[in-house]
Amino acid sequence: MRRWLTDLHATWAWVVIIGNGMAGVWSLFALRVPGLRSRALWWFTTLVQIAIVVQVVLGVVLVNSQGVQVERFHMFYGFVAIIAGTIMYSYRQSMAHRIYLLYGLGGLFLMGLGIRAMLVV
Repeated sequence: MRRWLTDLHATWAWVVIIGNGMAGVWSLFALRVPGLRSRALWWFTTLVQIAIVVQVVLGVVLVNSQGVQVERFHMFYGFVAIIAGTIMYSYRQSMAHRIYLLYGLGGLFLMGLGIRAMLVV
């Protein structure tokens, strides 16, 4: 079971990284190209941010039930990603006039956190 969870956690990391990068780029392009502003952007952004929570839960299960040892900064980046997504969501109304910029840069930031988490393992 441990090997399966470890492989899933490693594979899901790519979903988080690539997905948040794509959502960030899509949102930045939507800033300039109104045709890209659609519900699909928000659904996709929501899904890849939920993917972060799934990734962190998988990591917590690996550490707590399987006894996997990891660097503290690896865990730190995962929890910071959840907090960053929450902060982006909480600012969505006060930054409604710059919502595409907020989620564009935020998505790229989340992608960077995921890459950084992979590098410290």
